[in-house]
Amino acid sequence: MRRRAMIKALRPILAIAVAGVVAACGSVPPVPEDQFYRLKAVRAESAAPVKPLFPGTIEIDRFVADGVTAGRPIVYSEAGKPHQVKEYHYHFWTQPPTVMLRDELVSYLRAANVAKVVVTPEMRVNADYVLTGKIIRLEKVIGTPPKAVLEIELGVRKATGGELIFLNTYQIEAASDGPGVDDAVHALNAALSTVYGRFVTDLAKR
Repeated sequence: MRRRAMIKALRPILAIAVAGVVAACGSVPPVPEDQFYRLKAVRAESAAPVKPLFPGTIEIDRFVADGVTAGRPIVYSEAGKPHQVKEYHYHFWTQPPTVMLRDELVSYLRAANVAKVVVTPEMRVNADYVLTGKIIRLEKVIGTPPKAVLEIELGVRKATGGELIFLNTYQIEAASDGPGVDDAVHALNAALSTVYGRFVTDLAKR
């Protein structure tokens, strides 16, 4: 009888405890959804040259980058700390930057009529020239004002003999409209378009 009485007396306390646990679980904020972004290089409105800058075929290799920059998580740094970079947990590129920037350059050069044919190694054709790219920086910079930094090395060599035809490094610090990741992506899109535009101009002047 005493045991039943104790259980009966504890029931209200247990009910309150269970209600507290349920309420606590209900107050846990939801896990943020993953966000995905892409970069797009847009050519300025200008007529492409009638005659290709390169008469043969250009093969564009997959770009290279350091381990952090080559990953899909978007990278950021803080103003005043350019040598320390971190990754966002819920913000990703749709593809690894080494592939995404390479593919954008393929489309850009085709539209600009830089060569008679522009391909990637997957096409398995005999190329006359090889274009390589190295992503040095591709990151959002937290600070006042917020900005994004893009730095790429681009080079062209002959496929046979390896003679270097062109090599240059392009760096742009683009102001962001706001502190968000999407603002930084918009700034990087503008920077990428500018870099590829300058690259084509430099090739035409070589």
